[in-house]
Amino acid sequence: MSTPTLKQLDAFYWAATCANFATAAQRLHLSVSSLSKRINELEQVLGRTLFDRSGYRATLTQDGESLLPTALRVLESVATIQDTFGQHNGLSGRLRFGVGELSAMTWLPRFVAAVQKLHGQLQLEPHVDVGEALEEKVDAGELDFAVVAGRSSRSSIVSQPVAEARFAWMAAERLVGRQRTLTPALLARHALVTLPAGSGVTRILDEWLLARGIDSPRHITCNNWFAVAGMLREGVGIGFLPTAWEASRAGGTLVRLTSQPALSPLHYAFQWRRGDLRATIPAMLALVRLHVAFDVPLA
Repeated sequence: MSTPTLKQLDAFYWAATCANFATAAQRLHLSVSSLSKRINELEQVLGRTLFDRSGYRATLTQDGESLLPTALRVLESVATIQDTFGQHNGLSGRLRFGVGELSAMTWLPRFVAAVQKLHGQLQLEPHVDVGEALEEKVDAGELDFAVVAGRSSRSSIVSQPVAEARFAWMAAERLVGRQRTLTPALLARHALVTLPAGSGVTRILDEWLLARGIDSPRHITCNNWFAVAGMLREGVGIGFLPTAWEASRAGGTLVRLTSQPALSPLHYAFQWRRGDLRATIPAMLALVRLHVAFDVPLA
């Protein structure tokens, strides 16, 4: 029997773990037909059918399920050899990753500059979206990693904590007068201006509302931090912003409101797909930890 090649096993692994063959082909910089050819060759070498192609989406057969952990162990061993004995001339290839809007406005530019300096052959494609959407794209294999709020509950995703962001309640002074404490009565008189469901800050907002026994306050939601800050400055309602914005142009004429309890910090995690053994992942995790910072005031 012929021996399976690493390229065949790599194609099989990504096809088996990505949402579809098209996504797997993108990850390997192949056409779908080239990916399918490698898988067909592997099936011929093994004399087994690894994918059931009768439905809308190809799914693993029982033989494919049996092969997957073995293929992963082989690829893990090869990755270890390359990492130990390979020449370290920087990473190359295509890197697609996701961050939220707050990350994009604070530490993302420094991170991209650092990656570009260390790994000039790496083609970077950052994507900005809400955490829920980014996590789905990581799970589907469309992104290499994402930095989002909270740990993932998906068994297919690994999460490592990297930083936390802190927020403070703010409002226009003309809206609240001399009052500097956020109470349920004050919130009942004004709209709550926040980011929409699916964003990371929903976690700490829901926690705070539950602690205060506040149910379904009047909301105005917007998926842009600058727009939220702008509406707060115009006296549209009450909301919270990153604490570092208080003294910045984004904060403007806003005043800070204390609350009991205070808003919890929002913990961020570096998320990637379980089984992704490329050297890119630990290298990017280390660089994210080095450059991530949400406490940078905006100009």
